[in-house]
Amino acid sequence: MPEQQFKRNIAYKFRVGELLIGKPIFDGERFSFLELGNKRIVRVNIVGNIVDKYEREGESKYLSLTLDDGSGQIKLKSFGDDVGKFKEVNQGDTVVVIGILRHYNNEVYISSEIIKHQDPKYLLIRKLELEKERTQIQGSKPIDKNKIVAIKDKILGLIKKSEEDGGIEVDKIILQLRETSPDIINQEIKKLLEEGIIFEPRPGKMRWLG
Repeated sequence: MPEQQFKRNIAYKFRVGELLIGKPIFDGERFSFLELGNKRIVRVNIVGNIVDKYEREGESKYLSLTLDDGSGQIKLKSFGDDVGKFKEVNQGDTVVVIGILRHYNNEVYISSEIIKHQDPKYLLIRKLELEKERTQIQGSKPIDKNKIVAIKDKILGLIKKSEEDGGIEVDKIILQLRETSPDIINQEIKKLLEEGIIFEPRPGKMRWLG
């Protein structure tokens, strides 16, 4: 597998309002990442409602969608041939978005990699999931090493079982291991990617290298 598949940044789950208070960090004039707490955020996984859509046809195709999750709004932007991938997304849709953070004209926006339609109730599920995660992180003690190993084994087991289906989405792993903090699951998935035990054929989907 190409080496870059193991280096893909984790798509962190946040509410839009949290991203809006992050600090953009630049390397010279180039945007590098969004600093929020102790995290350096490059890719995100956001659930929200599309409240506005603007599309420009012609030689310089451009699509702008405004995503609102109740805590704030952020733009999803696509250019050129990528516009065609998201033409079926419309105002009023509830979606999950995975994409790379960009910065232009004093504004942070998301360059969309994946936009998937979701049931509107998923917006509440994500909100509760993140609130639970933040509470666990703030009030939790360090997790025992044996428990971490057990969590890692469960994650790997789910990924191995999904091979016949061509892999498993990270969101499904989190839903099946709902007693474990999504932050810890993402952390262990990142380690498995770095160790070359699993790979990411596309953003947010995991497969076993076997």
